[in-house]
Amino acid sequence: MGETRKPSDELAEDLLGFAGREIVTARDLFLRPSKVLQAWMEAGPEGGGMYARPLRLYLGLNAILMLILFLRGGADFILDGFPPELMTPLLEQSGKSRDAFVADADGWMTFVMVPILSAFYALAAVPFIRLWDKEDLGWRKGFRATFGWLCAWTVPMLPLSWWAYGTSLVTAMVSVAIIVLGVVAFVRMGHGRWFRSRFVGALKGIAVMAAVQVAAMLGGILVGGIGILGALLSA
Repeated sequence: MGETRKPSDELAEDLLGFAGREIVTARDLFLRPSKVLQAWMEAGPEGGGMYARPLRLYLGLNAILMLILFLRGGADFILDGFPPELMTPLLEQSGKSRDAFVADADGWMTFVMVPILSAFYALAAVPFIRLWDKEDLGWRKGFRATFGWLCAWTVPMLPLSWWAYGTSLVTAMVSVAIIVLGVVAFVRMGHGRWFRSRFVGALKGIAVMAAVQVAAMLGGILVGGIGILGALLSA
């Protein structure tokens, strides 16, 4: 017999891309992340039918982040750090005004920024999580655990994400808070699997976050490059 879905679950999925299982998973990731990870690792990607798949949930959370980025005005702040000696030749080559060029680049960057950075985060974190787990996970379960941690990080991050895009002092402060949340999520989720001492867990969490931040810088360069190329090629 197929699974019976409540009308409220279908409405939530239509409106938010989330059904009841995703909401329950997000709640438990906030309250008891180590239990969710244990279910994912021991009972399969759906935690024995209790939870959403970590990759599916992460994609849903990313959709919310993309919506927030769009509502905040896009990703044009990435080009703010480009020096004039780089921007001037690009503007001359495109034949556009600076505002028009930035607007075209922003459209591309806003579209690709969140998925590209998310992929870079996962690729940076998975070797550490595989290495530190008490089991021989393999790449499939390693990515499952990694996306699980990324979900546990993203859930408490969402209320702050409105202020996370830009170049202001507030954005810098929020970015630091988000990094701290990533370390906290790692420590809360991985005790008994990735470490035994919480002090060691904090050190490992900092190491993972350092790798993720390096990956974010590399991903940001790629996002900027895509935006510039799109602006040059668009009419």
